[in-house]
Amino acid sequence: MRPTRLVGSLLFCAVAGAVAALAVAATAPASTAASLRSPKDFASIADRTERSRALFAEAGKVIESPRCQNCHPAGNRPSQGEDMHPHQPMVVRGADDHGVPALRCTTCHQAANYEPGGVPGHPHWGVAPLSMAWQGKSLGQICEQIKDPARNGQRTLAQIREHMGHDSLVGWAWHPGGTRAPAPGTQAQFGALIDAWVATGAACPAS
Repeated sequence: MRPTRLVGSLLFCAVAGAVAALAVAATAPASTAASLRSPKDFASIADRTERSRALFAEAGKVIESPRCQNCHPAGNRPSQGEDMHPHQPMVVRGADDHGVPALRCTTCHQAANYEPGGVPGHPHWGVAPLSMAWQGKSLGQICEQIKDPARNGQRTLAQIREHMGHDSLVGWAWHPGGTRAPAPGTQAQFGALIDAWVATGAACPAS
């Protein structure tokens, strides 16, 4: 990288860190997680399809949280914060959903959260493809999208279970750093709900 470009990137990241810290402080509550019910809490629903829908609705507390929605934008720009405002400073997804050549996501987002600057991080930081955009959709629409191989990265339901329950980038939602509120429950609880949802027929809530 040329020295001038390196200096420019460092300055951009310094600004990004300052903005991130201010945004988190302004919009985030204390870092406490809401709870999730377990699959056994739905055992009393006799109708298998209705039980499946109820399980997904409970998992939807995670899917619809800012920790997940911010990384599944419907446009060219990610959002951030509890209020899901457009990313500041301005960045765009790029051709591969990891930024443009002059400003990759990893320019500022490193392999782990950077607590002094309030900048979140993960080795695979980026945004979900547009085919997996969730923002602006109902939970029922997201559910149908998650099941559709044409819109879920060609994953089977078994692969969806593995991704939701064990993928470390998904898992970041429960360890977001700073004062960001984590996603409800834990990744293990979320994974158990998805397991049970699939086992009961993967029915979707009404849109």
